Amino acid sequence: MKTRLPSFCLAIAGAVWAQYQPKPIVPGGQVIPLYPPGSPMLKADRINEPEQYTMHDTVPARIRSLVNVHNPSIEFHPVDKGLNTGAAIILCAGGGHNTLVIGSESADFVPFFYNYGINTVILRYRLRKDGYDARIDAVNDALQAIRMVRARAKEWNLDPNKIGIMGFSAGAELVSATAVEFDAFDKKYPDASNVTSRPDFVGILYPGPSPFRKGLTPPPIPPNVPPAFLATPGSGDRVHAIWAMEYFSAMLELGVPNIEMHVYGAGIHGGGLTNRKGIPMGTWQNRFIDWFRDLGFLQPAGIETKAARDSAEFVKQPPRRR
Repeated sequence: MKTRLPSFCLAIAGAVWAQYQPKPIVPGGQVIPLYPPGSPMLKADRINEPEQYTMHDTVPARIRSLVNVHNPSIEFHPVDKGLNTGAAIILCAGGGHNTLVIGSESADFVPFFYNYGINTVILRYRLRKDGYDARIDAVNDALQAIRMVRARAKEWNLDPNKIGIMGFSAGAELVSATAVEFDAFDKKYPDASNVTSRPDFVGILYPGPSPFRKGLTPPPIPPNVPPAFLATPGSGDRVHAIWAMEYFSAMLELGVPNIEMHVYGAGIHGGGLTNRKGIPMGTWQNRFIDWFRDLGFLQPAGIETKAARDSAEFVKQPPRRR
């Protein structure tokens, strides 16, 4: 039996919020809860609990990480009209499902992507430490975030065909799930506006275990699975490199177009945009921009991307055996 929930995407802005409402991580951000008051997706006995922040030791007002997320949200940061490509990247910080390392793996990317005309959205998803199921609650939060951002594309001057998601470590674990579970989510939680939760692209950085982890029965890969960019240290972060390779191999075996992976010889887990003392792993973000530009996401809004054309052609092809 399907569970029909109220439209999450269109009626939220005018709602009166009884529960705790998060404040921006980066000044100027517009924060919108993912679910309306009374949603069965939330724990009614915990929605009034405030988030708990860990501040940076030496940098005033810089949030290092946070926990106690019971009212998950998105935080939108637009770019200037003259720069705007219409693309938006939803950022999923890591933290082992015990915390969200929101400073280095979300907030730092707002000014970085701004310079390329890319709008950013910081996702605060629910954590295993706070009593949630990462494979269900957190993945649902990521998929709901994609759907909400796309539903607001006109309001936020976004291209609805350039909405993607990028995650780090545990956040990348959620991202890899969104790439193959969007159709199941949309069917289980139909939205009155019929806006899809499919990401147009995914960025997977030093990821946690993917749906293709060894020992699991792999899920079916949808024919319109989005293009993916993966980057990870190699032997310095062995298990996360293996998980990245499992995802990449599953896509490559099927022949999915525009899948790119970088496994760096040196480097350790985490770090976001940090320079990493000049080693090549410290430039992964430039390789992402190269890939992003190559697929057409940095063109003006409204122009069909190479990623969209290649995906449409792939859908027409007969499926390959895995």
